Amino acid sequence: MSSEIRQLEPKQLWNKFADLNAVPRPSKKEERVIAFMKDFGANLGLETIEDEVGNVIIKKPATEGMEDRKTIVMQSHLDMVHQKNNDTEFDFDTQGIEMYVEGDWVRAKGTTLGADNGLGVATIMAILESNDIPHPAIEALFTIDEETGMTGAMGLKGGLLEGEILLNLDTEEDDEIGVGCAGGVDVTATRTYEQEETPEFKMGFKIAVKGLQGGHSGMQIHEGLGNANKLMNRLLFDGFENFGLRISEIDGGSLRNAIPRESNAIVAIDAIHEEAFISEMKTIGDAIKLEYATMEPDLVIEITKTETPKHIMDLGVQEGLTRAIYAALNGVYRMSPDIPDLVETSNNIARIIVKDGQIKIGCLTRSSVESSKWDLANMLRATFELTGCEVSFDGDYPGWKPNMDSDILKVMVPLYKALNDGEEPHVAACHAGLECGILGTNYPEMDMISFGPNIKGAHSPDERAQISSAQKYWTYVLEILKHIPKK
Repeated sequence: MSSEIRQLEPKQLWNKFADLNAVPRPSKKEERVIAFMKDFGANLGLETIEDEVGNVIIKKPATEGMEDRKTIVMQSHLDMVHQKNNDTEFDFDTQGIEMYVEGDWVRAKGTTLGADNGLGVATIMAILESNDIPHPAIEALFTIDEETGMTGAMGLKGGLLEGEILLNLDTEEDDEIGVGCAGGVDVTATRTYEQEETPEFKMGFKIAVKGLQGGHSGMQIHEGLGNANKLMNRLLFDGFENFGLRISEIDGGSLRNAIPRESNAIVAIDAIHEEAFISEMKTIGDAIKLEYATMEPDLVIEITKTETPKHIMDLGVQEGLTRAIYAALNGVYRMSPDIPDLVETSNNIARIIVKDGQIKIGCLTRSSVESSKWDLANMLRATFELTGCEVSFDGDYPGWKPNMDSDILKVMVPLYKALNDGEEPHVAACHAGLECGILGTNYPEMDMISFGPNIKGAHSPDERAQISSAQKYWTYVLEILKHIPKK
């Protein structure tokens, strides 16, 4: 309950998070949260601007004695990823997130929590509202649509901001100071196909892959988590090879930046093979579950009889589709040769829809190296074009090149050590897509850094924020504000 969340420390932070999470804020539908944020700034008597794409900027003067410090931009995004468990009844367009406390963690009831990037937004709100927190002049930048295209950051024009330092509050490990990130591009394959009437001697089955963890398609792409689209394709491929399985429909995955947790398919087989087909699907399903027993203990593969579909795919197109999905890379393509343990380039086969004569396959390809990003994107293009698909590249955004000579980095590292008994922070680039690289195109001289509290399971209903980490992070934020360099 939000009342339980409001009692957590630091109360300034958690109260603002509860306020924010009461406002529906899906990507590309941010009208309500934009109005909420504009009202928030206006009610504080602060200069509040909405730019032409919907980003909100709130400016607050320096507190007494801090007027000689550099102006800072504090930045987070307003939208959140909307994912829910299959058995959860919830309308993201109208309902606020239902939160609860479990031990040291704040969770949501069957949905994503919105800590990504709601805790960053709440942090900035708490500082804007405060009367007793020392800080330099602040330009609070709340961007829109970070999760499905970064169009807010892309649409922010030069000249709106005067700050020399940008604090991006969108990192999800509290011992990490982010100095770089991956860029990305959406790779979409489409084609039409002829439908055939299902012969009378066939019977229908529904195949369901569910119970996977899902997660962030950048930060968790190297963890070996199951991808429902790839697992479903194994079942379909095997079913065709052994029993002539024919596909009627596939509906797998959801958002491009979420590792797909579920996939459903409607298929038809010759009725004479019913018993052998069920046995074979159980055998291969058990083998897959054994493979993923450590990472995906809740994986479920169900084969159930259903009404025989009226139509099935053209056979040649089906063969090409299943082979292309098998061949298309999912996961890590290349590790960075320069930064230990950093994924350089990866792909997430995020969404597959086959229905009514239309095929659509959606991928998100990420890389911190532009040439490698396009190498993998073109590999996927070639794979899908070989099966007759048209392939488009959309939503291209740049990465953020690390600057190890950053002035704000030189402030934050010793501060972190002083607050944490000499522990060294992990200064690193990440494989997620942060907005810093995009913002830097129009503000190339701005010194940028990213950090945040511990958030686990982002982009999935298992998303959770650590309470003790939020306290650690809040203390760190307040100390950083006190130590911003002079102009």
